[in-house]
Amino acid sequence: MGFSKSLIQWYLQNKRDLPWRKTVDPYYIWLSEIMLQQTRVAQGLPYFLKFTEAFPTVEDMASANEEHVLKLWQGLGYYSRARNLHATAKQVAFEMAGNFPDSYAGLLELKGVGDYTAAAIASISYGEPVPVVDGNVYRVLARYFGIETDISSSGAKKQFTEVAASLLPKDDAATFNQAMMEFGALQCVPKNPDCGICIFNKECAAFLTGRVGQLPVKLKKTKVTDRFFNYLIIKDAAGNTVLQKRTAKGIWHNLYEFPLIETEKEVSGMEAVLLIQAEGRLGFTPKSITLLHPERILHKLSHQHLSIRFWEVEADAIVPHAIDKAEAMKYPFPIVIHNFMEKHWGNDLL
Repeated sequence: MGFSKSLIQWYLQNKRDLPWRKTVDPYYIWLSEIMLQQTRVAQGLPYFLKFTEAFPTVEDMASANEEHVLKLWQGLGYYSRARNLHATAKQVAFEMAGNFPDSYAGLLELKGVGDYTAAAIASISYGEPVPVVDGNVYRVLARYFGIETDISSSGAKKQFTEVAASLLPKDDAATFNQAMMEFGALQCVPKNPDCGICIFNKECAAFLTGRVGQLPVKLKKTKVTDRFFNYLIIKDAAGNTVLQKRTAKGIWHNLYEFPLIETEKEVSGMEAVLLIQAEGRLGFTPKSITLLHPERILHKLSHQHLSIRFWEVEADAIVPHAIDKAEAMKYPFPIVIHNFMEKHWGNDLL
């Protein structure tokens, strides 16, 4: 039996029972594919259920405001996906009468939809014979065929796409593409796969030559930037607080946070207090400044490591534009801030 038939047979016997596999509706396929970019199924599944309950159709999502979409997305990370999701929903609902493009080429015109997502939707929803190539597919093909091309190099995508296309059964692209992704997610995993039970262990080049741990090859390392955040949790005379929206492009764009003092390097507690006392944007002289936890919180993103401290800054007057804590919790926040609020404000919100 050839590679493709064996793979599809394995998939039909081992695939997970997932809600987006029970439909070919492009809205649900699109939603699941966007959510599962750089996200494990176990983490993405509750969000998929939450979104489909809140927005049963693409028109429902398009009609929502962006803050509602971001609040539902809170905790899933890579928030540009959520902003693109909302923009695409409006594009499909208002410019395309609610109908997703029915071809790979047409799907590429949608915001936030690249080669991989377009191929997944086109093959699963419309049966178009285009191969999907993601991290799972790179790994399966590199190991099975012993391909030593650096997957971060410029020519890798074209090479792996051609290999995947040569294996793709034209009459069953949907099943084959899903089988490739599932095999990489469940069997041919990145670290310590159980090759002893693998259906391909008699043909797999990496297994037969002892190179499973070396393939696929990825030489380019992600450059990580260290940043140092001091968040000011203002508490005015009424017990209210102040929020601000991150409008600058970059991480957490359009999410909410507390007033922020970012420093170029790590500063001592006393230096941070002096910076807060001198902060002109507060509009008041702090009555007291208290560090709300002894240890810095280290929050790791793909390209940035954030070292975060939260300071309570008390005012002895009413601060303009301050809102109460229960109202503040309704806004979309980066998960590290949301978790801190829940922990420190939990009793106040009961």
